[in-house]
Amino acid sequence: MSVKVKRLLDILWSLSAIAVIVGSLLPAQSAAMESLAKLAINDKVEHFLGYVVLGMLPSLHRRGWSLSAFLIGTLALGILLEFGQMYSPGRSFDLWDMAADAVGTAAGLCIGLLFRNLPARRTAS
Repeated sequence: MSVKVKRLLDILWSLSAIAVIVGSLLPAQSAAMESLAKLAINDKVEHFLGYVVLGMLPSLHRRGWSLSAFLIGTLALGILLEFGQMYSPGRSFDLWDMAADAVGTAAGLCIGLLFRNLPARRTAS
């Protein structure tokens, strides 16, 4: 995998982390959260999917301690944001959200490793 692709994956991870942070800490009555509520998606599914992305992107190209640091950081982010929601108007702390974050991170890791380990397609010249 080229350095440019690795850099792009890290940028996508950073943007995804920012989206998760903002989405987790916005007040419940904000326009963005009210729009999201209109989609009628269970909040555990939202947590799960957000953390699937955060678990998958680094696992596509990072290895060893670097990957471990990203995954531990992602899990810590989920825990800290859940505590942070106690201070955001209309939001609340929920252990099940933390569980959805952790399961999403693990699923993202598995998906990323699966795609990373798929044999590369070879094109006939």
